[in-house]
Amino acid sequence: MSGRLTPESPATGLRSARPARLRAAALGTALAAVLVPALSACGGEAASAGGSAAALKWTSSYFPAHWDPVVGGSGAQFRELALVYASLTRTDKDGKAVPDLAKSWEYNAQGDVITFHLRPGLKFSDGTPVDGSAVKTAIERAKKQKNSALFGDLTSIRSVQAKGLDAVLRLSQVDYQIPQLLGERVLQIASPKASASPDKLDQNPVGAGPFIVTQLVPGTKAVLKKNPDYWDAKNIHIDNVELTSAPDASTVVSGLQTGVYNFADIAPSQADAAKEAGLDVFVQPGFNASNISLNVNKAPFDNDKVVDAVRYAVDRQEFVDKLTFGYGSVTNQPFPKGYVAFDPQSENAYAHDPAKSKKLLAEAGYHAGDIKLNLVIPAEDPQAEIVQAQLAKVGIKVTIKIDKNWATPFFAKDLTFSLYGTTGRDSAAQTLTAHFGPNGPLNLSTPYEPAGFEAAIAKVRQTPLDSPDYTKALQAATRAGLKSKALVFTYSSPNLIAKSKSISGLPKNPAHIDWTGVTISGN
Repeated sequence: MSGRLTPESPATGLRSARPARLRAAALGTALAAVLVPALSACGGEAASAGGSAAALKWTSSYFPAHWDPVVGGSGAQFRELALVYASLTRTDKDGKAVPDLAKSWEYNAQGDVITFHLRPGLKFSDGTPVDGSAVKTAIERAKKQKNSALFGDLTSIRSVQAKGLDAVLRLSQVDYQIPQLLGERVLQIASPKASASPDKLDQNPVGAGPFIVTQLVPGTKAVLKKNPDYWDAKNIHIDNVELTSAPDASTVVSGLQTGVYNFADIAPSQADAAKEAGLDVFVQPGFNASNISLNVNKAPFDNDKVVDAVRYAVDRQEFVDKLTFGYGSVTNQPFPKGYVAFDPQSENAYAHDPAKSKKLLAEAGYHAGDIKLNLVIPAEDPQAEIVQAQLAKVGIKVTIKIDKNWATPFFAKDLTFSLYGTTGRDSAAQTLTAHFGPNGPLNLSTPYEPAGFEAAIAKVRQTPLDSPDYTKALQAATRAGLKSKALVFTYSSPNLIAKSKSISGLPKNPAHIDWTGVTISGN
């Protein structure tokens, strides 16, 4: 992970390894230097930020591998896709769902039908109306398209009916999480006309968001201009955007200093250098969490005492000290402290205790060196080395195995031992089911789920978001999930952004980058 949380894979919601990503990005940047002059005529007015135009020059480690939001919207690159695509709802600074393309919504009395009312007069950048039919197409495509990364998030939606500017969602269960779920991450809405050819949409994105793509070099560069028809265009003060795939991490700060970029995500190891260079370092709150994943269907983790031995062997503070440069924090759950779903009762469970770990292994019948594990990961990762060293101290021998196709056996639940990290979901219930549910994509031990979790998560879905009982129900579901033997959370790290002082402060919406009200001076 090169000292930071790594970007999520677009197809899985899991973060892939950053070192390989950086090498690819560096090659992509070199390619851009060759291709951009030949394509500059395609860039239109957005290709150059002449005069007094406010231009954002953003270099990103999460440059989208796919611009079809059904394929790419699940991973960390949803922040970049949000330049082009708007959603039914968005997330505010408190993590709550607020209107976006939908101006309002309401449930029926039973809680199994929700109607979204879209803003009148909106259109996609190809002129297609933004209406109930567009929402219906987006949801059905996300549920049925063969390469969709979102189908698992939409299982509560049984059918969608379009009624003019209304989209009526009939649910398979009572689920008050839908407005929270269908935000920027899970349902970025593309033009139904453009999405009729998903492969073409992937190369020529068409949305109703704040910006319009005028030039796209896949994997390398995108040039965008402000969308005058965006519903909140009056509060978008950026005229042009040049989004590029980040080069080698060591050159990002110098690129910001010289004005090649004015906005970039950075690793914790770069933060001090960025501050010394006179840049603003913006700490964006989020739901990042790194974890050790265990398969309780395979030995030795089919023995509860071995699972607990691993839990007690983990020294979370070491991950924070060595990987986050003071910006991260220890965690034993997928939510940051202070967030509504964070469970205070579970905060100090399984504190670091190697002596207790050794005792549990002995009780399970294992002597030092008896347990030999392969830790399978997609690329070199300092996290893996920390895990290897910590388990060695209690007598468990770990061999690190790198498999670039690691995702295939992980999602087939064939691995015994692995690592992953996530950036969470706007719906806390969706985050919990992804980790702890019997079919959760991040549950290596499928179909295992902790006792009591199913009932606890059902109660969350059945509780309206504005109910005084919601927080209690949600924290109870987190507590039930954390009884899982299938994973051990280790640490979290915020998203760090370095930016020129010419860019004003950004709204601190958890996990999102929101350009509403942001200004750029001195171009």
